[in-house]
Amino acid sequence: MVQNSLIHRTLVAHLIGEEWLEKNWWNGIKYMVPMCLMPFHLRRLPSAFPVLDEALQPIHNDVFEANLRNSQACQERYIEYMEKVKKGGGENAVKRHTQRNKKMLVTDRLRMLFDDGYYFELSPFAGMGLPYGDIPSAGCLTGIGKINGLWCVFIANDATVSGGTAYPITVKKQLRAQDVAIQNRLPCVYLVDSGGAFLPLQSEIFPDKNQGGRTFYNEAIMSAMKIPQVSVVCGSCTAGGAYIPTMAEETVMVHRIGTIFLGGPPLVKAATGEEVSPENLGGATLHAEVSGCVDHFASVEKEAYETTRNIISTLNFELPEEDEAGVEEPLHSVEELMGLAPRDYEHSLEVKLILSRLTDGSKFQEFKARYGTTLVTGFARISRHQVGIVASNGALTHNASLKGSHFVQLCDQRDIPLIFLQNTVPMPELTLSQNQAETNANRLKAQGSMMSAVACASVPKITIVIGGCHGAESYAMCGRSFDPNFLFLWPNARVSLVAPGHSAALAQDEEDVEKINKRLEKESSAFFSSGRLWDDGVILPQDTRKVLSDCLKIIKQQEYQLSKEKIRTPLLRM
Repeated sequence: MVQNSLIHRTLVAHLIGEEWLEKNWWNGIKYMVPMCLMPFHLRRLPSAFPVLDEALQPIHNDVFEANLRNSQACQERYIEYMEKVKKGGGENAVKRHTQRNKKMLVTDRLRMLFDDGYYFELSPFAGMGLPYGDIPSAGCLTGIGKINGLWCVFIANDATVSGGTAYPITVKKQLRAQDVAIQNRLPCVYLVDSGGAFLPLQSEIFPDKNQGGRTFYNEAIMSAMKIPQVSVVCGSCTAGGAYIPTMAEETVMVHRIGTIFLGGPPLVKAATGEEVSPENLGGATLHAEVSGCVDHFASVEKEAYETTRNIISTLNFELPEEDEAGVEEPLHSVEELMGLAPRDYEHSLEVKLILSRLTDGSKFQEFKARYGTTLVTGFARISRHQVGIVASNGALTHNASLKGSHFVQLCDQRDIPLIFLQNTVPMPELTLSQNQAETNANRLKAQGSMMSAVACASVPKITIVIGGCHGAESYAMCGRSFDPNFLFLWPNARVSLVAPGHSAALAQDEEDVEKINKRLEKESSAFFSSGRLWDDGVILPQDTRKVLSDCLKIIKQQEYQLSKEKIRTPLLRM
């Protein structure tokens, strides 16, 4: 101990000076106190980044106005979709849910669960415009909110939509929410009110790897990874839905409205002739007192969400004090992003105009500014979070790809999260000559190098599609298949192999071109994409800075978990 204390004293003397130590060290007793117990505050290196002076100029006016008109039309469509999904299953279904079944609406449940009633919803337009009809919010709400200051993923069934029945898109949305929890190591809360699978589409729900059963596999894996999971049974848990609460680490069940059983009273009567009430067959009293399937009994829904908040407060996290004071706002208004969101590729303005409306103090330290100028790379801060930015500023040329590959590896080396602002060319350049063939071959090799760098980078990645998401360039810019932590679209975004109006090289005659372009116009829309869960949601350009700030805070939270992952079997119930 004496030897260790002398080593400790020598180290401290070296750090703060021998003279100060002799005057202020109290009776030598603190030689024995480990340094890790001494209070200290970490601070980032001061930002010396240059300011982007990117005010709008008169030369930008025509393009800005055209973009603004298009963005306003897209925003109206966004609002229309949002109002539609907020109605859930419709007026009659809402009345039946609240008046006859005596249950709270899912949005009211979430407001009671989260701090200040605020939560960040993911993919609200999922389920809209599908071949089997509109399924508002895919029949379940997913997202991230704070409970006692801790960011948690939530998966909440909306029983006003077909009684909580699970469609293929419902399963896909639930699995995506679990992926977000796993990738960012976030606690997960399930609000279960499910009627089981939609049987006419069972072949798209039940058998495959990333279908219904994957939910339960993920629950087991998350438990083994020490990702906490809490379930609230606030409605029916029938058939497959019954496994969600029984595999969670802690479960709360609401009296009279919550039930858990594989087959309900009608199935019991058909099989045995016996009549039994849902409460006696699988109610909260039975499972809290007899089966032990649930851990907490709640008389009413309000009590269930209070209990859930109390459970979350037992998790082993040590969160820093939040201090939003001193965050530098951009020098230019975020509202101007509406006019910078390109109507199409030809209406793209210099991407630095967008960066100067997203970063703290409009500051940006550019990397390789004079090389591969069709890709802008550099360092910035967003709500004081250090980030590396990779932004499309034209075609992803050979030089731009090498620059992107270098920068991505640099950020990976320094453990700096990456933000991709994607606006790729409408279609790849055609090979019409020997020289062009050589140029395209070199470009392909360089783009392959960048793809490898992006795929192998272990740092968090966030992608915002600000314009086009087309062809192979979208992969190098961290498209959905390259597994970013989050991917969002602006309402003006287009997602397709080639952009509408650029399919002439893919068709045989003019009639085919017209058909393909009409189909591309419909299928490349941001709302078509979001309806199929190819992204984590459509966000308005003026909300981008707030969304990025929240995502960066969410990603960083895993650093504050005190209980670390161990190789062990998952927590299983009795």
